Amino acid sequence: MICPVCQFENFVGEDVCANCGADLWSVDTPAGAQSFQGRLLGMPLDELRAPAPQLVEADASARETLRRMRHESIDCLLVMDHGDLVGIFTDRDAILKLDGDLADGRTVRDVMTHDPVVLRRGDPVAVAINKMAVGGFRHVPIMDGPRPIGVVSARDVFRHLAAGLR
Repeated sequence: MICPVCQFENFVGEDVCANCGADLWSVDTPAGAQSFQGRLLGMPLDELRAPAPQLVEADASARETLRRMRHESIDCLLVMDHGDLVGIFTDRDAILKLDGDLADGRTVRDVMTHDPVVLRRGDPVAVAINKMAVGGFRHVPIMDGPRPIGVVSARDVFRHLAAGLR
């Protein structure tokens, strides 16, 4: 353990520096996480200018929803039920949960990801990166109170980071 005062190398676990007598008790205590204040990671999500969310009702036909996604080149829809966000339906859900089965009668509610992880509009980009990495998500809804106002994608975040490194 290196003394922060005199830089003397002490034995690990020493409470007092053998060279200068400085207190080493808290030197190896983990420090709290720093806040996200950097130029790239501390920027609020609003500045990413995420696109407005594409919405679908929970009781919509899965078949028609897939046709819409293909026709409009959409890879993510927020699923609403009586004005409330209840899920998210992505191209990944279509592949993994439908597996080519477009049986009539299945609704988006049947194949969506329920209760999606969300971000708040004031959250920094670092929080979006963390939630995407921990959860394995490529799309996360951005909420302003009870209503969705956007969807941030991994692509949006990577573009932001790449532009900031230039």
